[in-house]
Amino acid sequence: MKRFSFLFLTLFLLFGFSGCEKKPIGGVEKMHWDRDMCERCKMAISERKFAVQIIDPKTGKDYKFDDLGCAVLWLKEEKIPWADQAIIWITDAKTGVWIDARKAKYVNDAITPMAYGFAAYSDVTLPKGAKVFDYPYVAKKIVEIEKENSTKVKAY
Repeated sequence: MKRFSFLFLTLFLLFGFSGCEKKPIGGVEKMHWDRDMCERCKMAISERKFAVQIIDPKTGKDYKFDDLGCAVLWLKEEKIPWADQAIIWITDAKTGVWIDARKAKYVNDAITPMAYGFAAYSDVTLPKGAKVFDYPYVAKKIVEIEKENSTKVKAY
């Protein structure tokens, strides 16, 4: 009986605490397509070629978005103090693979979930001859688009 108890305790300690190891901060979190909701617009995230994740670099908490526009505007609207240090992942519009949003190459002729129009690519998947934009330009342009759109809507 002692042998069984010792074996049981050893296995419990070995497997019971293996799930408690701390994962590194900054990695992409698993998406639950069609179930995870966009942090800003609350729509289900279903389009696998335009999804975005923002990771808080201190806590590792992830925030998920259906469009780069929602992600950029959320950082601005919520006045996120760690916005400049945020780890931002976006899916490659061709492959759906997660890439660093700050290093991605953007084109602006895509049909995206929230109609901001920017699609991200890696150096390898970037369409030949495409006019390319970087993240700072795209973030600024998204804010301009939102401002323009909000002035078009008038209450009667």
